[in-house]
Amino acid sequence: MPPAHTGAPVTTGASTPSSPAPLDQDGTPHSPGRPGYRRMSLALFAAGLATFALLYSTQALLPAISAGFGVTAGQASWTVSAATGALALFVLPLSALSERFGRTRMMTWSMVVAVGVGLLIPLAPSLEWLIALRAVQGAAIAGIPASAMAYLAEEVKPKALVAAIGLFVAGNSIGGMSGRLVTGWAAQVWGWRAGLGAVALMSLVCAVAFLVLLPRARFFRPASLNPRAVGRTVAGHLRDPLLLRLYGIGALFMTVFGAVYTVIGYRLVDEPFSLGQGVIGSIFLIYLVGTVSSAAAGQLVARTGRRGALYLAVTTTALGLLLSLADSLAAILLGLVLITAGFFAGHAVASSAVSRTAKTGRAQASALYQSAYYLGSSAGGTLGALAYHSAGWAATVGIALLAVLGVVSITLYGSRVARAERRLPVGAAARMTAAAR
Repeated sequence: MPPAHTGAPVTTGASTPSSPAPLDQDGTPHSPGRPGYRRMSLALFAAGLATFALLYSTQALLPAISAGFGVTAGQASWTVSAATGALALFVLPLSALSERFGRTRMMTWSMVVAVGVGLLIPLAPSLEWLIALRAVQGAAIAGIPASAMAYLAEEVKPKALVAAIGLFVAGNSIGGMSGRLVTGWAAQVWGWRAGLGAVALMSLVCAVAFLVLLPRARFFRPASLNPRAVGRTVAGHLRDPLLLRLYGIGALFMTVFGAVYTVIGYRLVDEPFSLGQGVIGSIFLIYLVGTVSSAAAGQLVARTGRRGALYLAVTTTALGLLLSLADSLAAILLGLVLITAGFFAGHAVASSAVSRTAKTGRAQASALYQSAYYLGSSAGGTLGALAYHSAGWAATVGIALLAVLGVVSITLYGSRVARAERRLPVGAAARMTAAAR
C-alpha cells in the first residue's frame, strides 16, 4: 500500500521515471512555488487536457454523427457512453496495477494507447465500429485519473493537495472545452471525421508534454498484485460511509453534466436556434468557467468547509438548470455557465476529499470514485438523450434536477452526522466517526 509521506525520497524499480530527477531535491513532498511542483502541475494539466479531449471527443459531434449514420440521438450517444462506461469498468483493475508497477508507468502507457486509438477512430466504417473503438479508448484512459490522484496524494504536501487536484481537474475542463471547440469547427469545414482526427493530434501533443515534464515518483512503494489483498482494500473502502457518500456525490454530479452536455448540441441545432456545428462547438468555451471554479476549490473549502463548498456547488448547478429551460440563447448560455461552475467545483471538492480520506490503497479509493463518476456520466448521457428524444429539453433538465437533489440529500446527511459528532464527548465522537463517518 502507498505509504504516508516520509522525510526521505523513495526510489523503486516499479515507478519508472518519465523525466529526469525531480528539481525539488530536499526530500520533501512538492509544494507550491517549487520547480518540481510547477513541472508536475504542467504535466498533469496536459494529461487532464488530453483525457477529457479524447474521452468526450464525439459529444459535440453527436448531431453530425446522427446525420452521417442515420441514427437517433440515443443511438449516437453510445459513442460517448461506451467510452465513459469502459473507463468506469477498467479504472479499478488498472489502479491495482498502478499499485504494483507505479503511477507514472501506468499513466504513460494509458496515454500512449488512448492517443493511438484516437488516431484510428476517424477511420471507423460504421457506428458499431466507432462505438467499439471508443470503448477501447475509454478503457485505456482509465489508467490515468485514479493513478494521477494517487500520485498527487503521495507526492504533494497535504495542505496543497486540493489545489493540485484542482489544477488536474482544470486540465479536464480545458480539454473538454478545447476538444469540443476543435472538433466542432473542423467538422463544420471538413466533416466529423476530420474533427475526431484533429482532437487526436492535439492529444498527441499533450502526451509528449506529459512525458517530458512529469517528475518521477519519489514516495511510491510497490505493492504485490494479490487479488485477495486488493479485494480487502476495496471492501474496506466500500464499508467507509464517508467514502461512499463521496462516491455518490461524484456520480450524481456527473449524471447532471453528462445529461446536459450530451444533449445540448441537439437542442441548439434544432429550432428556434438552428446553430451550425462550429458555433455549437464554440459553446464549450464555457468550460473555461470550470477551469476557474475547479482551481479555486481549495480556497472555497478553506473558507466554507467541504460541505459548505458542496452546498454552494449544487445551488449554482440547480440555478443553471432552471435558467436553461428558457427559449432564449442568452439564458441558456448563462445556465450553462452556472452548471459548469457548480459541477467542476463540486467534483474538485469531492475527489480531493477521497484522496485525503483514504489512508491506504489510495489508488483503489480514487479508482472507485472515478468508476462511480464515469458511471454517472454514462447514465446521464444515455438517460438525458432518451429523455430529450421522448419529451424534449425539459425532460433532460428533470433528470438532472433529480441528480442534484440526490447530492443535496447526501450532503445534508453528512452535515447531520457531523453535528451529532460535535455534541458527543471526545471518546464517543471518535467511536461514532469510526462507525459512521
